[in-house]
Amino acid sequence: MRTVTLEGGARLTQADLNRSGVLPAEVMAAAEKIVDDVRERGDAAVREYCLRFDGACPRDFCVPDELVAGALDLVPPEFLAALTRARDQIRDFHEREREQSWFTTRADGTMLGVKVTPVASAAVYVPGGRAQYPSTVLMDTMPAKVAGVERVVMVTPPQADGTLSAYTLAAAALAGVDEVYAVGGAQAIAAVAYGTESIPAVEKIVGPGNAYVAAAKRYVSGDVGIDMVAGPSEVCVLADADAAPEVVAADLMAQAEHDPMASCYLVTCDTALAERVLAAVELLVSQSPREEITRASLDDRGVVVVCDTLDAAVDAINVIAPEHLELHCADALGLLGRVRNAGAIFVGPWSSEPLGDYVAGPNHTLPTGGTARWANPLGVYDFQKRSSVICYTPEGLLADAPATQTIAQAEGLWAHALSVGLRRRAAEGAEVDVRDVARVAWPEALPAPAGVPLPGFERRG
Repeated sequence: MRTVTLEGGARLTQADLNRSGVLPAEVMAAAEKIVDDVRERGDAAVREYCLRFDGACPRDFCVPDELVAGALDLVPPEFLAALTRARDQIRDFHEREREQSWFTTRADGTMLGVKVTPVASAAVYVPGGRAQYPSTVLMDTMPAKVAGVERVVMVTPPQADGTLSAYTLAAAALAGVDEVYAVGGAQAIAAVAYGTESIPAVEKIVGPGNAYVAAAKRYVSGDVGIDMVAGPSEVCVLADADAAPEVVAADLMAQAEHDPMASCYLVTCDTALAERVLAAVELLVSQSPREEITRASLDDRGVVVVCDTLDAAVDAINVIAPEHLELHCADALGLLGRVRNAGAIFVGPWSSEPLGDYVAGPNHTLPTGGTARWANPLGVYDFQKRSSVICYTPEGLLADAPATQTIAQAEGLWAHALSVGLRRRAAEGAEVDVRDVARVAWPEALPAPAGVPLPGFERRG
């Protein structure tokens, strides 16, 4: 891990973080080509890409319902019990996010409000390359179900031997996924975005994936809704001198083992702790069955930030804006209000990030790559749409019409003002000659806006 030392008021910068930023142009170009091909040729193109990239392609992409339900009998009872506990706690958390339609009425009888409606269909993408992620099935499906989405489908790549993990299918059965398709990669995103002969299109696509999946989601966004363009996993641990170094090391490794591109940050004001954590990492990583992946992530994308004050450490956290933030320090709860940017915040030494990955309840599909500065975790709100509702009475119209017409006149939008003006006259019980409505639209002259001179302005020529 690389060390960045901040002293004398120095601030962490984005250049210190070694982030790769946006998706590489060659990845975007490849994903766009796949998406365009699937959109044009449908199932035939999907099949070709599945065989090329996954090494396997089923005769029918749709997994029979009986195979999905039957997976519940193929997994150990203790796994099923753990999965059930996770499902129930995830559902309970997201139940509290559900928004309701609301309406309010002004004194003049005008009614305003918001109508909340779930999207009709959604696809959850579940990776299946380096590892299996039944937890992602639950995390992506349960908020959609709580929101009331009628059709939730899952797309996930088959293994090279033509199988799907019973763990993943059992999670789909337990979560109530309506359809499962054995297809992955950018071709899966294209299929659910635009539809093929055997895979109907959806209205929203959610879930993590590799760079090509992320690129495909970005490309189809606008034609279909997406949750976010997620990058490799991240963790940032703020640790003080009292933190157990081997525990902090394990927390960093828990993200590093996901992907060689995962990013791990340790922020501390104690140089000695940083050294003890690095020593613990070296001791623990050599025992990991995922040593190669973990070591690559830590060596290439691990950063230790040593600060001279706690204020500088908190500022560094907000610059990193991590996917996962652990406050492994004294008065962790007291620091919570000072954290502006983080996807999920784990408060105190007992709050291990993997608890959030699996069973705590909040969603583990989180903004990455610093996008926590503006983005949110996946939630029920991602599967609900809001429609504004506006219902005026004649009295309400008469109250708001003059202001509306004045602003429309200032913007030069005559028909906007006329639309309100005609109703205004009708509410007043006045007759209107539609052959002469100039003063109906703009009842009073509005002077042209004065120009405000800009200091130091120069004209060309």
